[in-house]
Amino acid sequence: MFLLNIRYICGRFAGHLAINNLIDNMSKETMPAADAAHYELAFHVLPTVAEGEVSDVFTSLKTTIEKAGGTITTEEAPKRFELAYEIIKLLEGRNRKFTSAYFGWIRFTLEPVQLEEVTESVEAVPQLLRHLVIRLTKAEEANPFIFHEALDTPEAEDAEESAEEDAEEEKEEKAKV
Repeated sequence: MFLLNIRYICGRFAGHLAINNLIDNMSKETMPAADAAHYELAFHVLPTVAEGEVSDVFTSLKTTIEKAGGTITTEEAPKRFELAYEIIKLLEGRNRKFTSAYFGWIRFTLEPVQLEEVTESVEAVPQLLRHLVIRLTKAEEANPFIFHEALDTPEAEDAEESAEEDAEEEKEEKAKV
C-alpha cells in the first residue's frame, strides 16, 4: 500500500519513470541471509545404553543436524570413558548416579535461525546424559581437539599415573593422622 501511494504521488511529478524504477528495485530487494555459523555439539551417552546402540544414537544426532539444514564438518564417535566427577540424572522417577559415559562430538555449520530446532531435538533424546552446543571461533574451527586421541598420548597417561600416585600419597598421609 505504501509503495502504491509513493508511486501515485511521485508519478504526478516530473521524473516519475526514474522514481518508479527506484521503487521497483526497493520492493524486489531482499535482506541477505545470515551466514551459516560453525557449531560443536558435545555429548555424553548414558552408560546404560548397549555398546552396539551407541552408534545409532550418534547417527540420529547427525541426522537431526542434517534435517535442520546443517552440514557435518568433523566428528568424533562416542567412546566410553570414566567421568571426572559423578553426574546425577533423573531417570524413571529417581535420581541415578553415573561415573562413566560415552563421549563424542559433532562439528557442523548451520544457519543460526535453525539452531533452536536442533537444540530442541537433541534435548528430546532420552539416551543422552548431558550435552552442550557451542558456537566456534575461527581458531577453534581450524584446530579441532580430538578428545580420545589426546587421552591416548603418553603425556595424558603420565598425568593420570601422577594423579593416582598423588591420591595414594594423600590417603597414606590421612591414615597416619
